Amino acid sequence: MRVLPCNVSWLLAVVLIAGCAAQRVVPDELEPLVDRTITFEQIVAAPESYQGRVLILGGEVLKTKRLKDGTQIELLQLPLDKDERPMLNRQRSQGRFFALQQEFLDPATIAEGTKMTIVGEVSGAKTDYLDEVEYRYPVVIIKHLYTWQEQSQDYVRPRPGFSIGLFGGSGFGGRGGLGIGF
Repeated sequence: MRVLPCNVSWLLAVVLIAGCAAQRVVPDELEPLVDRTITFEQIVAAPESYQGRVLILGGEVLKTKRLKDGTQIELLQLPLDKDERPMLNRQRSQGRFFALQQEFLDPATIAEGTKMTIVGEVSGAKTDYLDEVEYRYPVVIIKHLYTWQEQSQDYVRPRPGFSIGLFGGSGFGGRGGLGIGF
């Protein structure tokens, strides 16, 4: 067996790790436009103050409705984790918001409970009914929509990456056998 020099082994490991990096949720062309300093709480308090700002919001789909000029998605806001994935704990939500897709998006393709990360431009607020009470929804125009694959609440998503395992062992057999493995 031929052993690679140490520096070649490290270079190979770095290349493999880079190739297995996690998929980016925010497209490269939108990244410079995103304002990560604005919180959802600020948007709820004064959506008009942030009109035109691009931000990243996450949530769970509650309802989808076709409009004359697009599709409206009502989401329960959920904080995002470091991978920009909505967290599963609904009790951490700070409210609801509308995300507007300005082109046709069939509501039948978006199941209730779907987790989404949205890069959107704040366009103000819209008052609508939440059951029998008026509710003021912040509204964002969708620039990019990322739908997360459905997974069980108990499932822990593996982190993409590269691993190297070294295995070894030895044993003594009852018939005088000896084995060593790497």
